[in-house]
Amino acid sequence: MVPHRIACVATLVLAAVLTFAPSAEPVPAAQVIDRFHATLLDVMKNAQALGVEGRLARIEPVMVQTYDFPAMAQRSLGPAWSKLDDAQRARFEQVFRSLILRTYATRFDAYTSERFETRGTEASIAGTEIVRTVLHSPKQTVQLDYRMRETPAGWRVIDVYLGGTVSELALRRAEYTSVLARDGFDALVSALQSKGAEGPAEAPASSDSLLK
Repeated sequence: MVPHRIACVATLVLAAVLTFAPSAEPVPAAQVIDRFHATLLDVMKNAQALGVEGRLARIEPVMVQTYDFPAMAQRSLGPAWSKLDDAQRARFEQVFRSLILRTYATRFDAYTSERFETRGTEASIAGTEIVRTVLHSPKQTVQLDYRMRETPAGWRVIDVYLGGTVSELALRRAEYTSVLARDGFDALVSALQSKGAEGPAEAPASSDSLLK
C-alpha cells in the first residue's frame, strides 16, 4: 500500500507542477518574420534542386506559422464575405491559401545574393504591429512592411505593404470583389484555381495581376 500511496502523491505533485508551470513566452512579431525570411532565403538558394513542388513543401509549414490565412481571406473580400455561406467561405479560404503558397513557391526561384534586413517594429491600430523590413538584391532594394496581429497561436501577418504603402490585401480586395460582383463566386474561385495552377506571371510582389 505504501508504494501505491507514494505513486499517487507523485502523480498529483507532477500534475500540479504542469498545471501551474509558466507557459512559454510568445515569439515577438519581428522574430516570426525573421524565421520566415530565413526560410525564403534557404529556398532561394536551393531553388533549382527543389523545383516548384519542393519549394512549396519547404515554404508551407513556415508560412502557416507566419500568415493568418483565414483572416486574410475574409478581409480580401470585405463586406462580400458576409454574403457567403459556410461552405463557400471554407472553399474560398482553401483556394486563397493555395494561391498565396504557390505564388511564393513560383516567384522565389533563384538566389542572386539577396538578403533581408529587419529595421524595427512599430505599434499600430487595433493592437496590430508593423514589422518594417527591406529586401536587398543586386538590382533593387524593396521595402516590405508586415502588419501583424497577435492570435492564440502567436503573431501572424494580416497584410503586406510593398514600398511601405501599397497594401497587398487592398489590391486583392479590389481585384476579387470586382470579379465576384461581375461574374459570381464560382467564377472567382475558378479564376484563382486556374491562376494557382498556371503560376503567377511577372508582376509586382504585392499583386496577383488582374483576373480579367
